[in-house]
Amino acid sequence: MSAVGAVFSCSYLHSGVWLLKPGMQKMSCFSLHTAARCAAKDYYEVLVLGGGAGGITMSARMKRKVGAENVAVVEPSKTHYYQPMWTLVGGGAKQLAASARPTGRVMPTGVEWIKSQVAALDPDKNCVWLENDMRVFYKYLIIALGISLHYEKIKGLPEGFNHPKIGSNYSAQTVEKTWRALQDFKEGNAIFTFPNTPVKCAGAPQKIMYLSDAYLRKTGKRSKANIMYNTSLGVIFAVKKYADALLEVIKDRNLAVNYKHNLIEVRADKQEAVFENLDKPGETEVYQYEMLHVTPPMGPPAVLINSPVSDASGWVDVDKETLQHKKYPNVFGIGDCTNLPTSKTAAAVAAQSGVLDKTISLVMKKELPVKKYDGYTSCPLVTGYNKVILAEFDYNAQPLETFPIDQSKERTTMYHMKADMMPLLYWNALLKGYWGGPAPLRKLMHLGLK
Repeated sequence: MSAVGAVFSCSYLHSGVWLLKPGMQKMSCFSLHTAARCAAKDYYEVLVLGGGAGGITMSARMKRKVGAENVAVVEPSKTHYYQPMWTLVGGGAKQLAASARPTGRVMPTGVEWIKSQVAALDPDKNCVWLENDMRVFYKYLIIALGISLHYEKIKGLPEGFNHPKIGSNYSAQTVEKTWRALQDFKEGNAIFTFPNTPVKCAGAPQKIMYLSDAYLRKTGKRSKANIMYNTSLGVIFAVKKYADALLEVIKDRNLAVNYKHNLIEVRADKQEAVFENLDKPGETEVYQYEMLHVTPPMGPPAVLINSPVSDASGWVDVDKETLQHKKYPNVFGIGDCTNLPTSKTAAAVAAQSGVLDKTISLVMKKELPVKKYDGYTSCPLVTGYNKVILAEFDYNAQPLETFPIDQSKERTTMYHMKADMMPLLYWNALLKGYWGGPAPLRKLMHLGLK
């Protein structure tokens, strides 16, 4: 996530469905350039798939562009979550309820909320199939379907969460179990995992480790804890500047890191976690745990796998600079569901939204997109209850920092930015379509030094 444009993360939204008339369901989809229009309730000038951070943000922007009555959002969830807060919920610093809003409250006024699941995409005919064989047509499509969690790909999960001493900050159903496991800790191994797949907010799996270390020190239990980070990766963080800083934190706090260790099974009844050694295929190791935090494998939503809009891996195939689809010029993607080669964070969504807004504006005028997304993303690396290393970087894993200070240093000011300022910015600026990332602030901050 990000500093000034950072902390946004994945969220989900609304529910509500247009019940299309049977006759409408049998209509053929039309070409983008055809003059004929479908009836009002099955055609929108802009159709947005997904009610998370990207979907709500873009629907707010599109409302101002084409009018609320011409925009619809497909989203089945009744609750929208500000997920970057879940790191602090798992560490006991925030309440889960503070991260939630009814989807209806964040949906832009007047925009149609279609409370349904997306069943299939047919971009060649400019239509989307919903559950119950309903169909919606569009002139422009924005895909913001997020990323899917796959706890079931770890043997013993998700049923293992019925046992104590195991939690996960990636789900509203399991994040409070992380805090209970931390409070109940007595002595032994506290293990934190990172899977062998892309994930959203790649810093989050280790943030909870640092918070747990701080909590155990505060409660006098740290001497009885062996804290370890078992990651499938070969590095602690992708950007060297911040990786070096994190390794110093790890050394100072006597934390253990086991690289190339991928969680494949949880035996929750025995408090055992089984890891495969990615450097030695077939070799596994069993760890006893007193506390286990699981970061699940993740992947593209099922509806995108083998879809015409997706690449071979199932991610929406967009131009990395304009966010326009590589094949379908009236289709666009934003956020975690895309194949943009950057970290999947809400901060990235913020920066992408400003670029995508300008891209769509030009496409609507039949002009070529010129605004370019540089891959900006951010992750406020929480290293304690009052400390954050603010990582901001671009496509090339090079620091792209907002403030004229060394952001690789732990700072209390950055902690308050993440914990207190960013939620306000998320609810009141990003989701309303007014926040496009920290680039303008970065420019101002650095110009002020000249």
